[in-house]
Amino acid sequence: MSKKIPFSKILVYLDGSEGSMTAAMYSILLAESTKAELHASYVVNTKALSDLVKSRVFVDQEKMEYLEDLKKDAKRHIRHTERLAASRNLEIRTSVMEGSPHKEIINYVKQNGIDLLVIGSVNAIRSRREELTSENDRMLRTAPCPVLVIRDDDDIWAEFEEDV
Repeated sequence: MSKKIPFSKILVYLDGSEGSMTAAMYSILLAESTKAELHASYVVNTKALSDLVKSRVFVDQEKMEYLEDLKKDAKRHIRHTERLAASRNLEIRTSVMEGSPHKEIINYVKQNGIDLLVIGSVNAIRSRREELTSENDRMLRTAPCPVLVIRDDDDIWAEFEEDV
């Protein structure tokens, strides 16, 4: 009987949080040990920005300035993840997308044959409404593949301290 690697394509979702960076490091270690192909994606949440304009929290000009800042943040987090992967001599495919994070990530999973989605820990839910709108929660409920939720772990961070 031949052994099949449980995951051949791993996608880590980055959102700029410390939890998503922990997930990125864990994904790198997992891909390294399983020889899986690793992908990392950051989604700039333009849906939330549009909602802020509709509710008059932002005017269109502020939206555009904020969008540019969010794109810069996305690129910074992607570059950091690329450096972490390079420190382990691991190739990584990265992307920055715009839209509703859960929709973009689910589409990416389907289009690229991803068989494991890795996300950072889901934040504490303060109300039922927040639970329904949580992007990570939506990914957990709608992903067509297994989803691995990574909690913050100092040991994972220590694994990379001297590398980067």
